[in-house]
Amino acid sequence: MMIDWTNFTPWSSLAGGALIGLAATLFILMNGRIAGISGVIGGLLRPVNGDVLWRVSFVAGLVVAPLLFQTSFALPAVDINAGTATLIVAGLLVGVGTRYGSGCTSGHGVCGLSRRSPRSFVATTLFMASGFVTVFIVRHLFG
Repeated sequence: MMIDWTNFTPWSSLAGGALIGLAATLFILMNGRIAGISGVIGGLLRPVNGDVLWRVSFVAGLVVAPLLFQTSFALPAVDINAGTATLIVAGLLVGVGTRYGSGCTSGHGVCGLSRRSPRSFVATTLFMASGFVTVFIVRHLFG
C-alpha cells in the first residue's frame, strides 16, 4: 500500500472530525436528539406538526455551509469515477442499508459509538466491513 503524501491531510481531517463531534455534542445537549442525517431527513418524509422547522434548518445548514465556506476558501476538487446509473444504484443501496441498519453512519458511528451503544458498534463494524469488501471487490476483482 502506498500513501499519497501530497493529498495526506491529517490536521484538517482531525479538525473536521473534531467539528463533527462538537456539532453532534451540541445538538444532543441543546435538542436532546441524535444528529443522524437519515433520521433527520426521514422525519421530513413523515412530518409531525412542530417538528419540521428544525429538520429543514438542519438540512439547509448542510447545504449552505459549503457555500459559505467557498466564499473564503477554495473547495477541493471532486473527481467521481462512476456513471450516473452507478451513483443512483449506490444511493439506493445506501438508503436500503440505512433503513435495515436503523440509522446511518453519522447516527451510529458518531453519536451511537460515543454513547457506547452496542447496536451502534455492530452497525458501524458492519458498515466499515461492507465498505472494505466493496472496495476490494471493485478494485481488485473487477478493476
